[in-house]
Amino acid sequence: MNEQRIRVSLLCLRVSVFVVMFIWTIDKWARPTHAASIYEHFYGLGGFGPLLMGLIAGAELLILLAFLFGVAPRLSYGLVLLLHAVSTLASYRQYLNPFEGNNLLFFAAWPMLAACVTLYLLRDLDTIGRISHKRAAAT
Repeated sequence: MNEQRIRVSLLCLRVSVFVVMFIWTIDKWARPTHAASIYEHFYGLGGFGPLLMGLIAGAELLILLAFLFGVAPRLSYGLVLLLHAVSTLASYRQYLNPFEGNNLLFFAAWPMLAACVTLYLLRDLDTIGRISHKRAAAT
Protein backbone atom coordinates (compact mmCIF):
# COMPACT_ATOMS: atom_id res chain seq x y z
CA MET A 1 0.00 0.00 0.00
CA ASN A 2 1.15 3.52 -0.73
CA GLU A 3 2.83 4.90 2.41
CA GLN A 4 1.55 8.41 1.66
CA ARG A 5 -2.04 7.14 1.85
CA ILE A 6 -1.25 5.54 5.21
CA ARG A 7 0.25 8.81 6.46
CA VAL A 8 -2.78 10.83 5.33
CA SER A 9 -5.11 8.29 6.96
CA LEU A 10 -3.20 8.48 10.24
CA LEU A 11 -3.31 12.28 10.14
CA CYS A 12 -7.11 12.11 9.68
CA LEU A 13 -7.39 9.78 12.66
CA ARG A 14 -5.12 11.98 14.81
CA VAL A 15 -7.02 15.18 14.02
CA SER A 16 -10.44 13.58 14.55
CA VAL A 17 -9.44 12.02 17.88
CA PHE A 18 -8.03 15.41 18.92
CA VAL A 19 -11.28 17.21 18.03
CA VAL A 20 -13.42 14.90 20.18
CA MET A 21 -11.07 14.94 23.14
CA PHE A 22 -10.54 18.70 22.83
CA ILE A 23 -14.30 19.30 23.16
CA TRP A 24 -14.38 17.06 26.24
CA THR A 25 -11.49 19.09 27.67
CA ILE A 26 -13.19 22.42 26.96
CA ASP A 27 -16.29 21.09 28.73
CA LYS A 28 -14.26 20.93 31.95
CA TRP A 29 -13.69 24.71 31.73
CA ALA A 30 -17.05 25.69 30.29
CA ARG A 31 -19.18 23.47 32.54
CA PRO A 32 -17.08 22.34 35.50
CA THR A 33 -20.13 21.15 37.44
CA HIS A 34 -21.14 18.92 34.55
CA ALA A 35 -17.60 17.55 34.25
CA ALA A 36 -17.48 16.92 38.00
CA SER A 37 -20.76 15.00 37.82
CA ILE A 38 -19.28 12.79 35.07
CA TYR A 39 -16.22 12.08 37.23
CA GLU A 40 -18.47 11.14 40.13
CA HIS A 41 -20.93 9.03 38.12
CA PHE A 42 -18.49 7.13 35.90
CA TYR A 43 -15.26 7.07 37.91
CA GLY A 44 -16.61 7.22 41.46
CA LEU A 45 -14.54 10.35 42.15
CA GLY A 46 -16.35 13.15 43.95
CA GLY A 47 -15.55 16.59 45.29
CA PHE A 48 -14.08 18.02 42.08
CA GLY A 49 -14.64 21.77 42.08
CA PRO A 50 -14.07 24.28 39.28
CA LEU A 51 -10.41 24.84 40.21
CA LEU A 52 -9.54 21.15 40.11
CA MET A 53 -11.51 20.69 36.88
CA GLY A 54 -9.59 23.61 35.40
CA LEU A 55 -6.27 22.03 36.38
CA ILE A 56 -7.31 18.68 34.91
CA ALA A 57 -8.41 20.44 31.73
CA GLY A 58 -5.08 22.26 31.53
CA ALA A 59 -3.13 19.02 31.85
CA GLU A 60 -5.36 17.34 29.27
CA LEU A 61 -4.91 20.25 26.88
CA LEU A 62 -1.13 19.97 27.09
CA ILE A 63 -1.33 16.23 26.37
CA LEU A 64 -3.73 16.81 23.49
CA LEU A 65 -1.58 19.51 21.90
CA ALA A 66 1.48 17.25 22.13
CA PHE A 67 -0.62 14.50 20.54
CA LEU A 68 -1.94 16.78 17.77
CA PHE A 69 1.54 17.96 16.82
CA GLY A 70 3.20 14.59 17.33
CA VAL A 71 5.49 15.69 20.14
CA ALA A 72 6.97 12.72 22.04
CA PRO A 73 4.60 10.33 20.24
CA ARG A 74 5.28 7.29 22.39
CA LEU A 75 4.24 9.30 25.45
CA SER A 76 1.56 11.60 24.02
CA TYR A 77 -0.16 8.96 21.88
CA GLY A 78 0.07 6.53 24.79
CA LEU A 79 -1.51 9.00 27.21
CA VAL A 80 -4.35 9.78 24.79
CA LEU A 81 -4.92 6.04 24.37
CA LEU A 82 -4.93 5.58 28.14
CA LEU A 83 -7.31 8.50 28.76
CA HIS A 84 -9.76 7.27 26.16
CA ALA A 85 -9.49 3.63 27.24
CA VAL A 86 -10.32 4.55 30.84
CA SER A 87 -13.25 6.66 29.66
CA THR A 88 -14.53 3.88 27.40
CA LEU A 89 -14.24 1.13 30.00
CA ALA A 90 -15.73 3.29 32.77
CA SER A 91 -18.96 3.42 30.78
CA TYR A 92 -19.50 -0.34 30.97
CA ARG A 93 -23.01 0.03 32.45
CA GLN A 94 -24.17 1.83 29.32
CA TYR A 95 -22.99 -1.07 27.15
CA LEU A 96 -25.01 -3.51 29.24
CA ASN A 97 -28.19 -1.51 28.63
CA PRO A 98 -27.78 -0.19 25.08
CA PHE A 99 -31.43 0.67 24.49
CA GLU A 100 -32.00 2.78 27.61
CA GLY A 101 -31.89 6.54 27.21
CA ASN A 102 -28.98 7.70 25.05
CA ASN A 103 -26.79 4.68 25.82
CA LEU A 104 -26.40 3.83 22.14
CA LEU A 105 -24.22 6.92 21.81
CA PHE A 106 -21.63 5.36 24.14
CA PHE A 107 -20.85 2.71 21.52
CA ALA A 108 -19.16 5.42 19.42
CA ALA A 109 -16.31 5.26 21.92
CA TRP A 110 -15.18 1.86 20.58
CA PRO A 111 -14.19 2.94 17.04
CA MET A 112 -12.41 5.92 18.57
CA LEU A 113 -10.58 3.58 20.93
CA ALA A 114 -9.57 1.51 17.91
CA ALA A 115 -8.31 4.71 16.26
CA CYS A 116 -6.23 5.49 19.36
CA VAL A 117 -4.74 1.97 19.34
CA THR A 118 -4.00 2.27 15.62
CA LEU A 119 -2.29 5.63 16.08
CA TYR A 120 -0.19 4.31 18.93
CA LEU A 121 0.88 1.18 17.07
CA LEU A 122 1.61 3.05 13.82
CA ARG A 123 3.05 6.21 15.38
CA ASP A 124 6.31 5.85 13.46
CA LEU A 125 4.39 6.13 10.18
CA ASP A 126 2.26 9.06 11.38
CA THR A 127 4.57 11.86 10.26
CA ILE A 128 2.40 14.47 8.51
CA GLY A 129 2.10 17.61 10.61
CA ARG A 130 4.32 16.30 13.37
CA ILE A 131 6.84 18.64 14.89
CA SER A 132 9.08 15.70 15.66
CA HIS A 133 8.62 13.80 12.38
CA LYS A 134 12.34 13.83 11.56
CA ARG A 135 12.96 11.74 14.67
CA ALA A 136 9.93 9.48 14.13
CA ALA A 137 12.01 6.35 13.64
CA ALA A 138 13.67 6.84 17.04
CA THR A 139 10.37 7.05 18.96
